[in-house]
Parts: sequence; C-alpha cells; structure tokens
Amino acid sequence: MAKDEALSRAAEVNEQLRPVTVSAETVTRLAGPQSQTVHSFLRHLREKGLDCVPEPLSLSDETEVLRYIDGDSGGDGWKNQHDEQGLRSAAQLLRRIHDASAGWVPPQDAFFNAPPTAADGDVFVHGDPGPWNFVWRDGEAVALLDWDFLHRAPRLDDVAYALLWFAPVRDDESALEWHHFPEVPDRRARIDAFLDAYGIPADFDVADAVIRRRHATIEHVRLLADQGSEPQKTWVAEGSLEEEAAEIDWIEANRHLFTR
Repeated sequence: MAKDEALSRAAEVNEQLRPVTVSAETVTRLAGPQSQTVHSFLRHLREKGLDCVPEPLSLSDETEVLRYIDGDSGGDGWKNQHDEQGLRSAAQLLRRIHDASAGWVPPQDAFFNAPPTAADGDVFVHGDPGPWNFVWRDGEAVALLDWDFLHRAPRLDDVAYALLWFAPVRDDESALEWHHFPEVPDRRARIDAFLDAYGIPADFDVADAVIRRRHATIEHVRLLADQGSEPQKTWVAEGSLEEEAAEIDWIEANRHLFTR
C-alpha cells in the first residue's frame, strides 16, 4: 500500500476514535492523560508573551477546549514551506518556543507521552514539528499545534525531526509525490537555511541526527501501537515500521546529499 494511502486511512481511524470539533472560535477534542500537563505548558508560553501556541480554555475528564488559530495547517501546510521564507519562519518559530520553554516547571503529577528513549535536555520539545502541525498565513509559520508529544529533550531532537520533513531528508520520489515540491529541492541548502534561521551551528552530522531521531520515532510508534493507540496501531499494521527502516537505509546510502 502506498504511504499516502496508509496515512490517510490511519488519519480516518484516528478521527473516529478521537474526533475533533472545530468552530470559528474553538477546537474541542477528547482529552488524554497528557492534556493537563500540556495545558500547563501552553499557559506558561502564553504568559511569556507567545501567542503562537493554542490558548487552553477548559479541560474536563473527557474533553479539552482550545482557542482556534486561523490559517493553513494539516495537509494545507505543506505548500507553505516550499520556499525559503516559509522554511525560515518555521525554524524561527520553533526557536522562540524552545527558548521560552526552558523556564517552565511541570506540575508534580505531570504526564509526558514521550519516546521510550527520550533523554533529558535543556528545553521542552514538541516531538512532532512537521509542516502539518504548524499554522501558516501568507506563507509564514505563525503557530505550532498539537502538543501531545511534549517532553523534555535536547533541542536537537526537534530540529532533527523538523529537518526530516522540511529539507526533506527523504528520497526524490517522496519529495515530489508526498511533499509536493515542483522539483527535487536542494536539501543541503534547505538544511543550511533552517539551521541558520533557528540559530544553531551546522557543525553536526545531519544524517546521524536524523537517523537517531527516526529510530526514536520507530520505538515510540511501536510502543503506542502495542498500547492500542491510533493512528499508530494502523500505521504498524500497514507496514510503517518496515518503511521507516527502509528510509533510514536510504539516508545512510545518500549521506552526500546532506553534507558539505
């Protein structure tokens, strides 16, 4: 099965199990064990003056309500990061959030839906900062949504994950058919632009960093699937872990595309 089709089917399953209701003002969805922790974190960022994350409005045992942020997101987000302006805006937004996260003190009963291999770090990371989770207006990233995988980690964890999807650190076919680039992009130039905009030295092995992050994703998806979580259970059933392993092999074989 093609990856697009598998992901589409998984998204349908997830929507059935965790429906989302969107109005002009609010987003309502089922609460999870991490929701209270996430709301505390979002309030911290907003108290720091960041309006680039959702405002928590209410939380019960069953549902959470957040303020709706208008703009392109989900599948509509991909096109906004094709040019360097969009790419850099996402990196700059991620840096602002990471920096503001450093002073947050989690609640004593905090719950983090983190990869089993997660290591302590200097910031709290998003865990899933792909183009679909950003909100875009006029070609620039203005917000970052869906903080279910919030956890403490080195900031490079989020940066490496973002590079996978923004560069992308994927094969030509994926860049054209899945990321919808009009032509295969200069991955190294996009990596340089993202790191420059984020403000992190490009003095590390990008391939190694992305591979480590992909292995962490594999372990997290496997754990969630074993727990019966969707869409991870569907992804695993459709062969996503095997596809992830094949993509890691491709990165290993094409390191020259990501280094100077």
